[in-house]
Parts: sequence; structure tokens; C-alpha cells
Amino acid sequence: MKDNWKEIEKLRAEAKLGGGEKRIKAQHDKGKLTARERIELLVDEGSFEEIDMFVKHRAADFGLDKMKLPGDGVVTGFAKINNRPVGIFSQDFTVFGGSLSEAHAEKICKVMDQCLKIGIPIIGLNDSGGARIQEGVVSLGGYAEIFLRNTLASGVVPQISAVLGPCAGGAVYSPAITDFIFMVQQTSHMFVTGPNVVKTVTHEEVTFEDLGGAATHASKSGVAHFSFDSEIEVFQNIRKLFDFLPLNWKDRSPEKEFDFTKDFIEPKLDDIVPENPNKPYNMYDIICMLVDDHDFLEVHKYYAQNLIVGFGRIGGMTVGVVANQPSVLAGVLDINASTKGARFVRFCDAFNIPLLVLEDVPGFLPGTEQEWNGIIRHGAKLLFAFCEATVPKVTVITRKAYGGAYDVMNSKHIRGDFNIAWPTAEIAVMGPKGAVEIIFKKEIESSENPEKKVQEKVEEYREKFANPFIAAERGYLDDVIKPRETRQKLINAFQLLKTKVDSNPKKKHCNIPL
Repeated sequence: MKDNWKEIEKLRAEAKLGGGEKRIKAQHDKGKLTARERIELLVDEGSFEEIDMFVKHRAADFGLDKMKLPGDGVVTGFAKINNRPVGIFSQDFTVFGGSLSEAHAEKICKVMDQCLKIGIPIIGLNDSGGARIQEGVVSLGGYAEIFLRNTLASGVVPQISAVLGPCAGGAVYSPAITDFIFMVQQTSHMFVTGPNVVKTVTHEEVTFEDLGGAATHASKSGVAHFSFDSEIEVFQNIRKLFDFLPLNWKDRSPEKEFDFTKDFIEPKLDDIVPENPNKPYNMYDIICMLVDDHDFLEVHKYYAQNLIVGFGRIGGMTVGVVANQPSVLAGVLDINASTKGARFVRFCDAFNIPLLVLEDVPGFLPGTEQEWNGIIRHGAKLLFAFCEATVPKVTVITRKAYGGAYDVMNSKHIRGDFNIAWPTAEIAVMGPKGAVEIIFKKEIESSENPEKKVQEKVEEYREKFANPFIAAERGYLDDVIKPRETRQKLINAFQLLKTKVDSNPKKKHCNIPL
């Protein structure tokens, strides 16, 4: 019996060594951690239970029969983060460059299958050279098996990907299907085809970093939701994100203890929106005063910055925040902002996370580039997402709510539960100047002083329409409040909506305008 114990310990030691000391050193020299080091930093201390440590590949071609290492380039198992369970896989670049073989894929699929049965999130730490070429189509089949499980798990359990090294070709599609992607500056890369292929096909000269680095995907493509300077920061922020999320679609996000007896009046909110309706301000200032402890985790921070999305807590409850940003493009909705918002809203709705919408939107961005690239279709995604969502939805209109964008940003007409406005709110078909130039066109043209006439009519229009009271008279707003009262109103609203039940018509699935 004890001889068997020795064999177990020998195999475990061999597995933990991965590709050996030299390759571990090479990994460290690149500023990267090993697969097991990453898991240790991410999960609660001592909580990781590894499975399939002794798995080896079954290939024999191209000399692979002489290169068999236990684990086969991926560490898999279950652990806890903040004392809540999670399934995890971490690719080991020191073993065959983390390349995906049939056995490697089977290990990942086993964890994913178990997570679906148990109802717990899946975290993938990706660091791989791609498909193991020596195994041919078998490795490609392994990728497809993973893609299928990513798709079936979507909306059932949260899926988080950290890209911590190269991720090319078919390998990019597993992270792309998951809910959130984290990347590290300078060491993470994602692309369908690398710089050499790009040069051959399109004659473009481009570096790895410019083509598919963390900065590129965080700001230009929107593929990455988070990017940080180090792996340590990535793991810290995965833990923070994990704290906001439920374990599965039937679960609720963990609720923090909260003292409801405090005074929640915030006088500083009264002074944020400028008197001049054309002057910008920073919506972050409002968000931070509304969420508990000023704690807000922004998603897609560097992408489509005219719309802010992220997680915070109000009254101890997790909420998803969707907010126009007046200091970037005046908070206008464009293609990228619409897609960013729609994806976030649908995630929150899938996982029972209430939505807080902070609205200051002058409309959709005009121009041929937007129209020819499908602003109608992309804008419809955001509209569709809000219409479809059945979670508690609360909207605060801080200033402008013009045209179709008023409807899109969770108006009462698309099942907003509580819609409130500040006295500075302007709710109209369009801005005063544009409206006046259409309504009073002939009168302005025949005037001796057209500029003065426009100004007179703008003041008249603003007084009559650019305020929240007509909408309130119609019941399109539930209340018009002083800005300082907002936090108290939101705490009360989300507590009341805890037991909300709503549903959509029965169907196989919807057909969102992708």
C-alpha cells in the first residue's frame, strides 16, 4: 500500500513541476506566472481541489509518444473565491506551450460540465499557443467541444476569461463567448490571424501589441472588458467582480449588510448639473455618490466612453449601472455605445441583477459613417435589451432625454419600473434650437432679426417643453425630485422591487437584431 503512496506522490510532484524548471524560469522571465501560481493568487487560500492531475495525451505521431507529461498542459479543478464555489481551468504554457490537445480539451470540458450541473461560475485562465498541430483535427474538435459548452452555459452560469498570454486563431472564440474578458498590458494578445498573416494577405505592417494587445481590445475593438498592468491586478479585480455576481441564473447576488437608519441625503448632488444645458459634467461624480461606499466597478472602461456601464451596490444590493457620460461626445448614443450597453443589460437580466439607468442623452450620433455602419440596427440592440429585461429597472433623468434615445434608455413605455427626474431634466423630441428652427421656420425667415427671433422662440420652447413636468403629468415619470434625495429614493425603490415578477411571451428564443 505504501509503495502506491510513493507512486502517487511522485506523479503529483511531476505534475506540479509542469514543463520543468527551465520553462518555469522562461515563463517568469516574460513577467508571467505559472498555471498553479495563478490559481493560488486568484482563489481563497487552500481551497483549490485539483482534478485530472494524472491525465496524459494519447497521441503518438511526430514523437509525441516520447513526450507525455501528467496534466497535459492545463490545471483544472474547483475552488472558492470569498468562500463561494467556482470551477476553474488554468492553461500551463510550460507544457507544450499550453497547446490544446484532445486530452487537454477533455479536462476543460469535464470542469465545465460539472459547473453546469452544480450551478457555479466558470473561470478560464488562458495562456496557450493554440491547437496542438501534431494532433491535427482532433485538437480542432477539442476547441469545438469547448465552444459548445461555452454557448450552452451562457446565461446559466457566469463565465469569466482571463487572457494571460497568446490567444490566436480558433482559441479566441471561447473567451469571446464568455461574459467578461480580462487582459494584461504587454503580455496578453488576441487575434484571429497574427501579424505575419496580416502582412501576407493585406500588406499591412502591424505589431502584436497594436493588432491584438490589451490596449487595442480594451479601447478599440471592445473585445476586452478589463485591462490591467499586471496579472496580480487581474486576479484582484476578478475577485471583486465575482463578489457582485450570483452563482447561477436562479441565484441572487450576495447582499451586503446595510444600515438603513442612516441619513441618505446627498447635498453635493444639487450642484453637479450645470445651469447651462450645453455645458458638460462628469457622470462618475453622480454614480459614486449614489452607490454604497462610493464603490463602483466599471466594465469596458476604455471603450465607447460616452456610455458608462458597471456594478455597484445600493442598499447592500448589487445593481448594474448604465449611464450616459455628458463629458464624452455629450453622452450621445453611437454604434459602439449601443452594443456595449446592450450586452451589459442582457447579462444583468440573465443573472437577476437590477438595473439603474442614469440618463442624460441628446440622441443618437448623426452622420454617414454611423448610418452606413448600421446605427439603426445597433441602436435597436440597446432598445431590445431594455425591452426584454424583466429585472427591476429604475431610471433617473438628470438632464437631456431627447428623441428616440429617451425611449431607448429604459423609459416608462418599455417597462421601466420607477422613472424619476431631476428638475433640470429636458424631455422632448429634440433640443430647443433644432425644434424651433423646424416649428417656426417661416416666422424666423420673415423676421427682421432672425437670430433674436430664434432666441425668443428657444426660450419659449424651453419653458414649455424642456422640463420634466409634462412627462410627469402624463405619468411617464413617477416623480420629480431634488437631486439630493436621489440615493434615498433609489434605496427605497430597489428594496420594494426585490419581489418583482415579470415575464416575456413563451418562445424558443428571441431574435435580437445582431
